[in-house]
Amino acid sequence: MPINIPVSDQLTYSTIRIECELQDGNIGTGTGFFFTFTLTDNKSVPAIVTNKHVIEGAKQGKFHFNLADENGQPLKATHTSFIINNFQAAWIPHPDDNVDLCVMPIAPLLSQAEQQGKKIFFITLDKSLILNPDEISELIAFEEVIMIGYPNGIWDSVNNMPIIRKGITATHPNLDYNGKLEFMIDAACFPGSSGSPVYLFNLGGYTTKAGGTVIGGARIKLLGILYAGPQHTATGEIEVINVPTQQKVVAFSRIPNNLGLVIKAQRLLDFDKIFQQLGSKE
Repeated sequence: MPINIPVSDQLTYSTIRIECELQDGNIGTGTGFFFTFTLTDNKSVPAIVTNKHVIEGAKQGKFHFNLADENGQPLKATHTSFIINNFQAAWIPHPDDNVDLCVMPIAPLLSQAEQQGKKIFFITLDKSLILNPDEISELIAFEEVIMIGYPNGIWDSVNNMPIIRKGITATHPNLDYNGKLEFMIDAACFPGSSGSPVYLFNLGGYTTKAGGTVIGGARIKLLGILYAGPQHTATGEIEVINVPTQQKVVAFSRIPNNLGLVIKAQRLLDFDKIFQQLGSKE
């Protein structure tokens, strides 16, 4: 049955809050989102995507999933949680140490929920939402974007819903910032936002590279995943650090300057080969 909620609302069901109990007993929060990887034999792997640093050192993790009714529609203020031990080991890291991405296949969790008589509701993304080369070439320097996640761990705990932030691209999304498959956004990026999906989001129209305007046109694409941002200290120095999962009291102040570094969504396609190799061993 089709999902009877607007497209913009569907995006709010594409993320999940990640709670981590660290080895030292502290709690960290981050953002994950649902993505389905499709293999060459038409099999699919539903998974959660986040940053490596979000789950680093976590001995236990917790997810909150929304529930659906008998018709597959989301139930308001109705959700269930799963606790996963040895949490960090449950994730598959991106093979490049310099790419701060990891994924967790969630078929076992979905199967567990089904055995408990629970219908899980979420909206999953897939590679159809990743821009192809022709679409990338048509982007302009400042595109409107939205970022969905859990800044400072803030969420609507009753309805299990995330926080939506709006911004623009701060560097040209058609260029690789500092030679990496990354770009920068101008948006409020706070602890807990790590792993947030960044969407190109135009519902009422948008401007083309040629300078024309598409009236009434809609574009919703996954541009990338937030992972870090430049911050300046009270002494005026500028540092680029991973967006933290915790708020900490430190001897000097790190002050976010509302810029975030985003890994381009094309990097997600690197996991296809990994899942293909895992599938061939089954």
